[in-house]
Amino acid sequence: MIKSRLCDLIGTRYPIIQAGMGPFSNNNLGVAAANAGVLGLLSTSGLTGRDMQPFVYDAWIKTAEANPDDDMETAMEKVLQRTYRLTKDKNGVFGINVMVSAEMAQEADIIISKAIEVREKNPDMKKHFKVIFTSAGDPVPWHDKIKGAGFTWMHVVPSVKGAQRCKKAGVDVIVASGHEGGFHTSWEPVHSMILLPAVVEAVSDDKTLVCGAGGYCDGKTLAAALVLGADGVQMGTRFLATQESDFHQIWKEGVVAAGDRGTLVARGFVGPARWIKNKRSEEHAVNTLKKSPGVFLGTPDDFSSIDMKLIDYELESIKAVYDGNQEKAMMAAGECAQRIGDMPKVDDMVQKVVKEAEEILRGVEKKLLA
Repeated sequence: MIKSRLCDLIGTRYPIIQAGMGPFSNNNLGVAAANAGVLGLLSTSGLTGRDMQPFVYDAWIKTAEANPDDDMETAMEKVLQRTYRLTKDKNGVFGINVMVSAEMAQEADIIISKAIEVREKNPDMKKHFKVIFTSAGDPVPWHDKIKGAGFTWMHVVPSVKGAQRCKKAGVDVIVASGHEGGFHTSWEPVHSMILLPAVVEAVSDDKTLVCGAGGYCDGKTLAAALVLGADGVQMGTRFLATQESDFHQIWKEGVVAAGDRGTLVARGFVGPARWIKNKRSEEHAVNTLKKSPGVFLGTPDDFSSIDMKLIDYELESIKAVYDGNQEKAMMAAGECAQRIGDMPKVDDMVQKVVKEAEEILRGVEKKLLA
């Protein structure tokens, strides 16, 4: 059995985090991951898209056992109660992923406040709902609210500078996300082989854990991360292409079929995104180069400066996935999509990953010179 500080900290059997991916719901995936012995993260992004992406919102609500007329707080309470009910008997551990960018600060405050309230009302839930994972924003302003509530706090960053900001904020687990990652990628192309050990060296200590993200999808990559000093890994694309994943079937099949050099980077709602390569995403990459070249130059833009036709194209492409329209669909995925060739059950996949990592780590000593 792999020993990891991440397991000791949050009580999972294995040092793996299932990424809280959006835009679609992953309420069912989060349950399956938690019950498989890893940290299951619920995405909350779909809850905030009632007006812009109502089809995503409706799917999120249904898998939360909520009602379309529920307000955000009520829907949040229902999904937490559902997840707790479905994971407690298997000692599953789960959390929520919340985007805390300036544009989402108001919604993030509502979601986090409600999560704290729901957990406080049910002391037994604290044994299972243990993590708040924040992303896409500055962690420092959230210190008092999250740390004071007794959660394990995780935050994802693309740089050593971002990791040091997390350290200042008091984040418990810093997730270093390399440029291999799917959908939201960093403005600067720093990849996991460079980023992860750099972040470990900069911030890892007795109080601060570091996990890797971006490119991790099997036992080989899990073992590599642990050898590089990480306490665990986050996997997104690998969990997306599973039987319990809430993502649309054509999205899951797109990951499995991606193959060698199967992804590209183009504009993606809030910055650079990694998409599965097809005619639609290739066209989007060309338009991104013409209309938003900063995506490739590390220069952020925003809704005040971008050609909104790009955003409309992305919205139409995600809606096409939901409708099963292969011709207009764009689907995000990490570079590791080219290493994924099946769609297993979550528990079977986790067991395979862990077994492979254990075998590799046992063999490391044999490679040492006498």
